[in-house]
Parts: sequence; structure tokens; C-alpha cells
Amino acid sequence: MQAGSLLACQHCDTLHAAVAVEPGGMAKCSRCGYVLFRRSRFSLTFWSAMTASALAVFAIANLFPLVRLTLVGKSLDATFVGALWLTWQQGHYLLSIMTGLVGFWFPLTQLCFLLWALGCLKKSRLPADFSYAMRLYHHVAPWSMVPVLMLAIMVAIVKFAGMALLEPAAGIWAFGVLTFLLTALSRLDSMRLWSYAQEQGLVPIAADTGVPAERLGACHCCGYVQETAGHEAVPCGRCGSRIHKRKPDMGGRVWALLIAAAVVYIPANVLPVMEIRSTLGASAHTILGGVIELWRLGSWDLAVIVFVASVVVPITKLLALAILMLGRRWRGFRVQRQRTRLYELVEFIGQWSMLDVFVVILMTAMANFPGLSQIIAGPGAASFGMVVVLTMLAALSYDPRSGWDQARPGTAEAMGNG
Repeated sequence: MQAGSLLACQHCDTLHAAVAVEPGGMAKCSRCGYVLFRRSRFSLTFWSAMTASALAVFAIANLFPLVRLTLVGKSLDATFVGALWLTWQQGHYLLSIMTGLVGFWFPLTQLCFLLWALGCLKKSRLPADFSYAMRLYHHVAPWSMVPVLMLAIMVAIVKFAGMALLEPAAGIWAFGVLTFLLTALSRLDSMRLWSYAQEQGLVPIAADTGVPAERLGACHCCGYVQETAGHEAVPCGRCGSRIHKRKPDMGGRVWALLIAAAVVYIPANVLPVMEIRSTLGASAHTILGGVIELWRLGSWDLAVIVFVASVVVPITKLLALAILMLGRRWRGFRVQRQRTRLYELVEFIGQWSMLDVFVVILMTAMANFPGLSQIIAGPGAASFGMVVVLTMLAALSYDPRSGWDQARPGTAEAMGNG
């Protein structure tokens, strides 16, 4: 980030003049404490090499088996892609598409676009479609759920440990490595990539032109600060995204999504998420039933994790967003900072509720022994997946800046931390 350029906090909309930050340091908003930008210790070459490695590991993780299972002399190799296809064949199209997008296609898209963008920045030349690619990269990033998938693989393995002979294969180790790589690469969001382009002088820099802060708005994709047209959307002068001073119709959108999520949450917990068929008969299991089963198997730690991810997290998201919406008239600096922290918590835990959905489709692949043992996804799995999607959309529709509008400060200087 070029020193002196304008940037706006995404959580309270306070304008700042960028400051010089040492490698490994960060700059925080002087008003709400949100991290405005970080300066990496590593070069573009390092990040490109890490992204290329992540793509190679991604291929291994999805092409090679996760585990090999043997039951009564029969063996099978379980893969994540195979689990998606089997779920589709069983007629659960929505569930297969949903998990395929967040577990395979979105992470793959994220890595491909990141590698391409880093290559453009290394050449110090941005093609005409760079802005389109970065807008897509920005929207895909929150929906990439490989870390959740990795935890689901561990849970599914524990559930099968006593039912069949299980041997870990190359895929599971690749997913473990991929989780760490994607966690590190998540620091390279669209704004970070645009800041690299700005430092090289490839894109316009937001300078202080004397326009009042009330008439300025920041792009959520590239961070470019420019003059807005009140409540009307204007195209970003740098990446072409639509900029609103505040997210339009926030109240109606958030409440509609929250109510829909609360309604769908009922069948997600009442209906079975999977049906187990064996030579001894058939039995249906709900989310809480799966937690109890893990506890009985002695895996109390994983039972707690699944309970938190599948029960505590969805309820917390629903209640937290409802509190944020109902308490918009609360005043005071401390209150607004606490509301900002609450919103950051909702953003952080958003995707982890997908854990049980991943577990279900993985178990369908691991128990695919026709005539001996089979697991079929139940209607509760798709319902629970929709709860996750709806609550994440509600969080993305919420505008944390609205609570800070009562006291509008002027341009401040970002707080730098080395």
C-alpha cells in the first residue's frame, strides 16, 4: 500500500491515509480496530510457487483415494470426487452440487485465478480482463471450504474405524497439506492483489482531492476510494465493481435470509441426514444422533467438535445476526466496537456449519458395499446445507458500517503495527 493514498475501513467506513508498514506488519483502523492491510514478508515469486504447489496438491487430493476400506474380503477406494458422483447417482442433486461447489470447484477456481493474477503482477502488466477475474476471485473466496472438508474427513474416518479395516491413502495426506496451503494463501485476497498492482504503478491511486468523507465510498473488491452518487450505485473507477455508499435494502435482505434459514433449520434437525443400510436392517440418523454415536464410540473430542459446528454455530449465527439487526439504534463507541467484533465472529464461523454435510457424503462413499453396507444421504442433509448457505448470504448482506454512521470522522491515519 502506497503511503499517503486513501483507504477506507470496510467495517466502519473511516477514511485513512495509508502509512508505511514494515514487512510482516499490519495497519489497523484507528476507530474500530479492523485490519486495513498487511504487508507480506514474502515476494510475489514465493506466493506464485506456493500457489502452484497448492494446485499440484489439490490434484493429488482429488484424484487419489482418501482411504482404502476392506469389509468381509471386499475393498474399495474412497475419493471426494467419487463421493460427489455417488451422491448424484442416489438422486440428491442439490446436495451433490452444493458440496461440489464449495469443496471442489470454488477452491479450484480460487487457486487458478490467484496463480494467473500473480503471474500478471510478476510481469508488471495487467491484461484487460484482470478486473473481471479479480471480481470473480473476490466473490468465490468466502465459499472455499477445504479446511472444513479436511475436518469432515477426520470425523468420517473415526466413525468407520471400528466397522471396517481402514488404511489411509495419499489423498488424505494431500488434503492435510492443502488445508495449510490454502489457509496461508487466504491472506492474498483481492484487495491485497490490487495493492500489489498499486505499488507497481499499474492502477490508479486513491488520492485526497478534498471531497468530503460523506461523499466518498470504497470498493469492496479492490479498496479504491472514490466519490459516490448518494444511494445510487456507481462503477468502480479501478475494477468496475458496483459501489454503494451503503448496501442497498440491507434490512429487508438480512431479515428475509434469516427467517428463511430459521425455517429450514427445523427440518434440518428433525429429518434424518443419513440412512444406514446393512445386513442387520436399516436405521436413520439425525444430526444429534451422529453426535451421540461419536460420543458412544469414545471420540468425545470429535463429538464436541461436531456438536459445536452443527448445532452451536448455526444457532449462534442466527442469534448474532438478529441481535445486530435489532440493536442498530444502540449508540456509543464501545457498543459499536462490540457490534463490530460480533460481526467479525459471524464472518469467521460462517462456513464451519458445513461440516456435517461433508461428513454425510464422505460416508456414502466409504460405506458403499452393496449387499453388506450402504449409507444414503437423507433429506436433512440438503436442508442443513441450505441453512449454511442462507446464513452466509445473510452475513454478506449485512453492512457493519451502518452502526457507525452517527458520528462521521474526517480522514485519519492508520495505526501501523510491526
